[in-house]
Amino acid sequence: MKEKLLQQSIELFEKKGFSETSIQDIVDSLGVTKGTFYYYFKSKEQMLMQINLHYINDLLDTQLKIIEHPDKSWQDKLYDVVYMLISRIEKHGASARIFFRELVNLNGEYFEEILHKRDQFRIRFQYLIEQGMKSGEFRDDLRADMMTFSILGSCNWSYMWFRADGPVPEKELARSFLEVFLNGIKK
Repeated sequence: MKEKLLQQSIELFEKKGFSETSIQDIVDSLGVTKGTFYYYFKSKEQMLMQINLHYINDLLDTQLKIIEHPDKSWQDKLYDVVYMLISRIEKHGASARIFFRELVNLNGEYFEEILHKRDQFRIRFQYLIEQGMKSGEFRDDLRADMMTFSILGSCNWSYMWFRADGPVPEKELARSFLEVFLNGIKK
């Protein structure tokens, strides 16, 4: 039942927004009582936190595996992380959109925990770029922190417009992003 509540909430939060979705909306759509909701969650905010934690923890786990892979170049690892971000946004579209769009609805410890995890992802991403610079695979005349924000910004905002069933497949989008990030658009 907990998983059903989470899935239904994801659908409703994506459709109506977190603020516009009530606990009553969630339980009515499943035909259960508020008591059922409160058995699993103490608040709607705690439910949002669970959705966000699931999404960011999956990203962090996968990112770490990619970075620690011993037999790949830093360029391949960068591609793998970029591809992972794009494919996760599409595969877990509703959760991704909720993660990026509804973060402002978390308060206190919840907000701080998600920010910490988001920062952890960014720091690891910057480490990947710095290692690519040190190895000579990437230019070293640019700031790694600015490259990190640039790449993550492009990938993260793709949730607004990218559709896997559209004219550009995920892998092609990741390759295009990487080409621009590594080589620019200058002829």
